[in-house]
Amino acid sequence: MSQHSEDLDTLIKRRGGIKAKLTIFRNYIKPLNSFSSLTDLQRFELEGRYERIQCLYNDFDKLQTEIETLLDAPDDDFKSRCEFEDQYHPTVALARSLLSATTNLEGSAMVRVRGADGTKHPARVLLDNVKAVHIELVTALSSEAYIAALKRFVSRRGKPRSIWSDNGTNFVGACNELKGVLSNSDIASFMSQEGIDFNFSPPYSPHFNGLAEAAVKATKGHLKKLLSLTHLTYEEMSSCLCQIEAILNSRPLTPISSDPLDLTALTPAHFLIGRPLTSVPHPQITDGNITRLERYQRVELIRQHFWKRFINEYISLLQQKSKWSTSTGSLIPGTLVLVKDRTLPALLWPLGRITKTYPGSDGITRVAEVKTRTGTVVRGFNSICPLPLH
Repeated sequence: MSQHSEDLDTLIKRRGGIKAKLTIFRNYIKPLNSFSSLTDLQRFELEGRYERIQCLYNDFDKLQTEIETLLDAPDDDFKSRCEFEDQYHPTVALARSLLSATTNLEGSAMVRVRGADGTKHPARVLLDNVKAVHIELVTALSSEAYIAALKRFVSRRGKPRSIWSDNGTNFVGACNELKGVLSNSDIASFMSQEGIDFNFSPPYSPHFNGLAEAAVKATKGHLKKLLSLTHLTYEEMSSCLCQIEAILNSRPLTPISSDPLDLTALTPAHFLIGRPLTSVPHPQITDGNITRLERYQRVELIRQHFWKRFINEYISLLQQKSKWSTSTGSLIPGTLVLVKDRTLPALLWPLGRITKTYPGSDGITRVAEVKTRTGTVVRGFNSICPLPLH
């Protein structure tokens, strides 16, 4: 047998090994497609297998090219390439869809969180309500600063599978520079090396990235007003943004359980650290003249001011009224509610359970007795906000 034939046989055998690996992965993933959702164990195993299968196409393409070069009639072997591609690409697409279905912001998932008393509660939540916020401070609108901020994010939160950015076509002034930074080839190359998909939302379509846009709106609007009061150093600004991030991630989303004795709500922090966020106690700053305050007191004043504005807006958001012809539902005992109280410090959300209702002469309940951690209070419907169940 000639050396040419031996080399060709070796390449064909190696190609057969690659096809066998793809067949094994296909047989593994087909049953997973019948499940409504994957368990953590199934997802971790799928991630490991998927990482190993991603390099198969490049290996096959290299071997197939060598085989076609050695063959006298390469057209006869093109069928092998077509068959492999017809199997590989749908299988990879199915794997990516299964992984995305367990980690994106759609659908529902079962989580187990720890309440303030240490009790663990299982809760099924809609993942599109998990609006966790991460704020990074950069010193310049450059690709180096952007990559450094991304590395800090990955070090603290883990590597994301994909990143969606505003297209930036409606930006003006300095934001035009930011648009160029995000389109920089260095960033695209870094994303590619790290296995991160970097995507832009369509122009003039902020609703495509609605969750992120809402978080930006909640932060930027208040910061514009607050930061006009003083100038902060990098360290002070970083501390201020971290505390604002904690406020945003401490907001109650939905009740953890239906237990009438449980006054704990699910927050974005539960998905980040597994428990509610707390803060270091600090006395209220009553001096309105910011020029008379110490530097650290100015940062604390901004935090307290942001908290007061944000909690009022968040309560107003929960209290959105429908048209008079549509009922929003009656108050029901056992409902977890947010009680209006502007005197509480940051991150201490006034939660309570309705224990008793007082219907009016028309049969409509407008007053309720609410049990809180400090006692029982009576409040009107305009002073309490039932947390959404979905």
